[in-house]
Amino acid sequence: MPATAPPRLQRYFALAAGRLKRAARLGLAERQVMLLPYLGYGNAQRLWLRGRVLAERAFAEQHPADSSWRNAAALYRRLESDEVAGATVLAHFAGQSWRSVTDSGGYFAFELDVMEAPAAGWLDVRISLPDTTPPLQAAAPVLVPDAGARFAIVSDLDDTVIWTNVINKLNMAWMLARSNLHTRQPFPGVAQFYQALHAGINPLFYVSSSPWHLHDALAGFLRLRGLPPGPLLLRALGIKQLLNLGPEADHKLDRIEALFAAYPQLSFVLIGDSGERDPEIYAELVQRRPGRVRVIYISNVDPDPRRSQALSRLAEQTAAAGVELVVVADSGDAAAHAAAAGLIAPEAVAGVRAAD
Repeated sequence: MPATAPPRLQRYFALAAGRLKRAARLGLAERQVMLLPYLGYGNAQRLWLRGRVLAERAFAEQHPADSSWRNAAALYRRLESDEVAGATVLAHFAGQSWRSVTDSGGYFAFELDVMEAPAAGWLDVRISLPDTTPPLQAAAPVLVPDAGARFAIVSDLDDTVIWTNVINKLNMAWMLARSNLHTRQPFPGVAQFYQALHAGINPLFYVSSSPWHLHDALAGFLRLRGLPPGPLLLRALGIKQLLNLGPEADHKLDRIEALFAAYPQLSFVLIGDSGERDPEIYAELVQRRPGRVRVIYISNVDPDPRRSQALSRLAEQTAAAGVELVVVADSGDAAAHAAAAGLIAPEAVAGVRAAD
């Protein structure tokens, strides 16, 4: 509203805003809502976390014996969930408090400037909805890497950790719909390889084009399959994003560059596959941020000879900048290279190969 608006108009807008605020609070108090925090990350000065507020009951628990139709119905409910826009969300940590408001998609986000450096490891930020009765609360897990970390790992998910056949979008959508976290399988040896890279101290981040709607299901999958826990950096859902037709490169570049900025002392191991644009995205990061990428591992899931030729050209490009882009057939190959490069313990290779 312009500062020069007449006093009567100012009073009108003030009264209208008050009515809308009271209506929003009443509506939130009367609705069944879910407060869904996502896994966040931070450093000694700042914590980043986000989540979503939905007008839903808790999602139904899924089981290994669930039918394809039951799995499809559960996926539809996640994708069709009703967001709550304009809700006030509070974050509380170490005696400090912050406020955020959900956007049109029901998402909230916090950048918390902390007065005292938090301890390393997973910590909980308490978040709450003050306008529900009683106020709804949840714990938002946030990862602060240990000062002794040697490097950080960034991994894609689809066709890197989980076989999804992302090259064929229709097959991918059907497989996603008919399965759940209990019935999806990781690639053989991936969990053992990532545990070796993680070594209990090196932080791991999952940067994917999957929608935020699947965050808790993906986090549950990682936990169930023995993969190291780590923040999942996903993206907002639209029909283009669901079918991976949107600007995937922008999403991944932005997320990974934010991690580079958060951890300037760490180099990064980047892991992806040849099914989409992971190699191109990672090669661009090598050019944009000299010295930040330690090595790139790409699983070759596209049999097209033209794709293999493109990967060879990208490997030459990154090699000229001092970074190896290693195309691997499986986790065993990646582990053997990582051991030779001093990234994992040599004895870990046998465990990875045994799981392949």
